[in-house]
Parts: sequence; structure tokens; C-alpha cells
Amino acid sequence: MTRYVGLLRGIAPSNPAMRNANLRRVAEGVGLRDVRTVISSGNLVFDSDAEAEEVEARLEAAWPEQLGFASRSIVRSREEVDRLVAADPFAGLEHGPTSYLLVTFVQDRARWAEPPVPAPDGVAYRVVGAAHGTVLSVTDTTVRSADVMTWLEKAYGTGISSRTWRTVLRLRDALAQDR
Repeated sequence: MTRYVGLLRGIAPSNPAMRNANLRRVAEGVGLRDVRTVISSGNLVFDSDAEAEEVEARLEAAWPEQLGFASRSIVRSREEVDRLVAADPFAGLEHGPTSYLLVTFVQDRARWAEPPVPAPDGVAYRVVGAAHGTVLSVTDTTVRSADVMTWLEKAYGTGISSRTWRTVLRLRDALAQDR
């Protein structure tokens, strides 16, 4: 049994179909166990005997069928999240009023070994690295600039889902909680 986090893309808690109770119900319906949600933005913590890719496929098939929306569903094991956090990819940087630390999870495992795509010149965000299937970026929030999410989708396609570094730390803590 593996402990996983599911990172659902494009979840809007104001949409009744996307509320946490519905997400948990669907996840349980595809065979995931001990399903919990972490904040209201498409984060699931659960157990499964299946491989991550199989869980992703089950979830992605279930959302439109059961709740009427499509969502990329990126799944990472507790060990993968622990390795990412232990790597301390934002060492010396802070998430705060002037600096936004973003972790973008890439679904396509074939792209994990690629070097990160550099951000374009003249924008208020920069890529600081890639680690464990993620692209790590920092945005200077004091400067108005092109949208980092639009650029990430152009660079990596729609098979991505982003979280702040603070949310990743919360997910790591949720994965470590006793069931």
C-alpha cells in the first residue's frame, strides 16, 4: 500500500461539482482508500495498491463521467514528495508579499529528465530549477508581468498542476499524518 497525493488541475471550490466532498466520493469510487482533502483547491491524500500512472488514469476518466468536468490528475507518492522537500529547492528564498515560490508538477514522466525550460527575458518570474518531476519558479510580485501560468502551459502543455511551496509543505505534512 502506497500513500499518495493527487494534485488536481483547475479545481474551483466555488463550483458545486468540485467541492471536497464530491472529490473524495469519486476518489473512493475508483478504489482509493483513506481519502482526505487538503485545503479546497484539488489536493487529495490517499492510499492505493496501484501505480501512480494507473491512479491518474482512473481519476481522469472519473471526473467527467461522475462530476461533469475534466481535470488533469497528477499523482505523487509520499516518498517523492519527501525527496522534493528534502532537496530544499528554494533554499535562501522566501514566499511572501514580494516573492511567490511555485512548484509545477509535470505529469509526463518522460520529461522529468529534461532540463527546465528557461523563462523568457523581461518577465517578473524565473525558473530556479527542476527536481523530482517538477519545475520550480519564483515570481517577483512587485512587478507586473506576463502570467507565469500561461507561460508554463505553453512550455510544458496541459499536463501540469502548480502549487505554492507552502502548499507543498502542507501536503508533505498531510502525507505524514497517521491514518
